[in-house]
Amino acid sequence: MTRTRTAGRTLPAGAAVLALALVAACGSGDGTAGDPATTGASPSAPAATTTATPAPSASPTGGTRPDDAQADDAAPPFPADTAPDTTDPSADATLTVTDVRVGHHAGYDRVVFELGGTGTPGWRVEYVDAAVEDPTGETVDVAGDSPLQVVLTGTAYPHDTGQTEFPLREPVTAAGTTAVTEAVLLGTFEAQTQAFVGVTGEPRPFRAYLLPDPVRVVVDVQQ
Repeated sequence: MTRTRTAGRTLPAGAAVLALALVAACGSGDGTAGDPATTGASPSAPAATTTATPAPSASPTGGTRPDDAQADDAAPPFPADTAPDTTDPSADATLTVTDVRVGHHAGYDRVVFELGGTGTPGWRVEYVDAAVEDPTGETVDVAGDSPLQVVLTGTAYPHDTGQTEFPLREPVTAAGTTAVTEAVLLGTFEAQTQAFVGVTGEPRPFRAYLLPDPVRVVVDVQQ
């Protein structure tokens, strides 16, 4: 059968208005042409997230920590001279310097060498004519007038102790010091770790002693 199209007829005015209203109603509400769920439009982008910027790490230079205050109770009296101070390490000592700190105290300035590993360290602390690195023989630039050499014994390389070594050749200072200008850690060679403490003016009396938990060698220089 052939389908023929009947000639168009004009809708009454009222019917036309009703048709327009129906069309408008179909374009609103759920499932409308403007709904992204039905039109395929991309959903709104998720709210932007911000990542907190980590605070910069604290500088290795600065004052001694609060737990170093226990040194005041354990410290021996200052000697009357500037003779070398020597102590032997324990037989099982295998240690690495993990931190170096400088602080100002009433009557003296303090340098703390913190170590990690096993056993307890020994040391030889003495004034020398010049700051010279062992074994290279190179002169080390240390601020101050009188270089105080600190040799910690019973130490080992970081790969032997599993400890992270304090940065080498980085001067450590603190505000307010008058006897100590800075401390510089040089490194380890043949179970000894060398450092220098710069002292202002003529050699001053000093004391060296051990603190536990964590293991620390403390060197106080009298003001």
